[in-house]
Amino acid sequence: MIGAACPQTGQTVGLLSPELNTAMINRFFEQFEQEVDPNVHVVMIWDQAGYHCSKQLRLPKNLTVLALPPYSPELNPIENLWHYLRSHHWSNRSYDDYDALRQAACDAWQATCLDPQIIKSVCNAPYLTSRRVKS
Repeated sequence: MIGAACPQTGQTVGLLSPELNTAMINRFFEQFEQEVDPNVHVVMIWDQAGYHCSKQLRLPKNLTVLALPPYSPELNPIENLWHYLRSHHWSNRSYDDYDALRQAACDAWQATCLDPQIIKSVCNAPYLTSRRVKS
């Protein structure tokens, strides 16, 4: 799964892929552009995996990437979502074949990530709370 989640609105964008590389991240961004209002500017937090740092990435115009320091996945709210999906849907199960695994991934995404309240709760991080600055 490749995914993004907004802890404020509960909106998610996801893509299931059998591989993770720059081409798949670009495909994810194409989907992202279709699903996210182009008038909303998004800050996406992610690690510095090679496919996240590639010069071949095609970032949407309404996206700013905030790269995390190395070895700090606990700072990325999406990691909470992956943990939730594993603990509630994916762990301690066996799948007959790839198609069954793919279907389980899709079912879990739909059951969890299409519910904004779950996303707001699971992906909430105190340091992401927006604050108004008095002028």
